[in-house]
Amino acid sequence: MNKNAKKVVILGGGISGLSAAFYVKKLAEDRQLEVEITLVEKSDRLGGKLQTVRQNHFMIEKGPDAFLARKTAILDLTMELGLEADLVSTNPKAKSASILHKGKLHSMPMGFILGIPTKLTPFIRTGLISPLGKARAALDLILPAKKGDMDESLGDFIKRRLGEEVLNQITEPLLSGIYAGDTYSLSLKSTFPQFKQMEQKHRSLIIGMAKGAGRKSGISSKYPEIAKKSMFLSYRQGLSTIVERLKEKLDTVQFVMGQRASEVRKEDAYQVILENGQMLEADAVICAVPAFEAATLFSDIESVSWLHQINYVSVANISLAYKNSDLRLAYEGTGFLVPRKEGKMITACTWSSTKWSHTAPEGYTLLRTYIGHAGAQEWVQMTDEELVEAASKDLKDLMGIEAQPEMTEVSRCIQSMPQYPIGHKEHMAKVRHDLSRYFPNVFLCGAGYGGVGIPDCIAQGKEAAEQLVAGFL
Repeated sequence: MNKNAKKVVILGGGISGLSAAFYVKKLAEDRQLEVEITLVEKSDRLGGKLQTVRQNHFMIEKGPDAFLARKTAILDLTMELGLEADLVSTNPKAKSASILHKGKLHSMPMGFILGIPTKLTPFIRTGLISPLGKARAALDLILPAKKGDMDESLGDFIKRRLGEEVLNQITEPLLSGIYAGDTYSLSLKSTFPQFKQMEQKHRSLIIGMAKGAGRKSGISSKYPEIAKKSMFLSYRQGLSTIVERLKEKLDTVQFVMGQRASEVRKEDAYQVILENGQMLEADAVICAVPAFEAATLFSDIESVSWLHQINYVSVANISLAYKNSDLRLAYEGTGFLVPRKEGKMITACTWSSTKWSHTAPEGYTLLRTYIGHAGAQEWVQMTDEELVEAASKDLKDLMGIEAQPEMTEVSRCIQSMPQYPIGHKEHMAKVRHDLSRYFPNVFLCGAGYGGVGIPDCIAQGKEAAEQLVAGFL
């Protein structure tokens, strides 16, 4: 052990913490700084929500099943890890998704981006929205932009621009896969700030989105070609691929598994106290744990207590594998969304083996259903068998699937979906400011703070690493 080496403790072994560890190690080596990194993870495995089950030639994601290619932090990390050849895109032959409306599946109209219509004719023809609802949405073309920079809820914004029917029938179910939240409680600035920017620049959300849709992806030529052709990407052997490669690269990092931090003390340096009483000394700390855990660690700072206001929703993913010969139906879509008003248990269903050709062996179909959202957390008390039964019932009612699945996999993602409240961005600026004042060289990163997607978490981990290493110079 080098007495002159700077000691870094990273709390949390999800993709945020692993990315932070990777970049601290890389940046320190580039600058010839000596650091000793210890990563503390409360569970017995790394990767957090990223977990791929590879079984009987099926590939099942227990958490997210893809990432956005246009958010290039993950492409940068992919290239630095030498994983470019492992990237896979969604099946280009797969048709668009559907939305359930009055018990019937309707194809998503062409030109819809994040629930916003960008083409007039498909929107006029869709049966998802009533004539009155379409007329109300068209008012977006003439309504003035709201003045000021005050935050508002995502739901209030969409309702104000496009009307309640578009919000409830299209926008809310489409975006629930990202946040599983109540759109009337989610901060616009912290979830879709581009919507507000479009309103300010173009006045009309539809016009702004249409102009943006006409542009090229904007992904630099330095990135793999596959990233320019598909909105969503994954890895040939699943999202756990990036976790496994990060673990390989972090060969000099000390991992403390099955423990969580109970206290961070500030002396001349820092003392991180673990639940088992072990003490870790640190010159700097990166806190990549959920917001409610960080709030407890730094409870002496008044503004940090606000982190308790970030609610976390639990969701379940239920994967079901069938023989094609047992399904007796032809479905070419990538899946369907279920608005809350339809009264079903599932909120969506992805035909994984249609969307991702590599996820099931020939002759089989792999489906993934989703249960749980803000305001509907009763499922947490259900057994795995009851969850499978509930998903199967909805699939029978909606798709006529009566066959018994050959294999099932239930994933309980407890407190996994942070809900950014109105004013989140401003509150987080205050939290970070006060934390840097009272706990210098302590940094926050992760889904609870500045973006829930995998690329967002990687970008936050890298930014925390850059700030940390800069503080050592």
